[in-house]
Amino acid sequence: VQLQASGGGSVQAGGSLRLSCAASGRTFSSYGVGWFRQAPGNEREFVALISWNGRNTYYADSVKGRFTISRDSAANTVYLQMNSLKPEDTAVYYCAATRFTGPATRIYEYDYWGQGTQVTVSS
Repeated sequence: VQLQASGGGSVQAGGSLRLSCAASGRTFSSYGVGWFRQAPGNEREFVALISWNGRNTYYADSVKGRFTISRDSAANTVYLQMNSLKPEDTAVYYCAATRFTGPATRIYEYDYWGQGTQVTVSS
């Protein structure tokens, strides 16, 4: 599985962005997909996860109610809609694929990673 993240950019606080994670590989539909982010000087942290069948989603407390993860299986793409962005959301965002069936929130639970996409939120 190969993952390609895109959609990052610079916005003002309160704005929105939609990140995309496009995947290649016939088995992608059997993987859950998560988003992580890493700000300068910080560890990479979990943001959101959608299960392989799209029925279950999980979010970090810091983004609940503002971010929405979804997947289009026909397009082999997972999206992260980010609304009401805050300066503290500024980070490089990564998508990753996991075979874990539960709420995988740890880096080691993921098998494949895409390159990051920069999100910058100004106040």
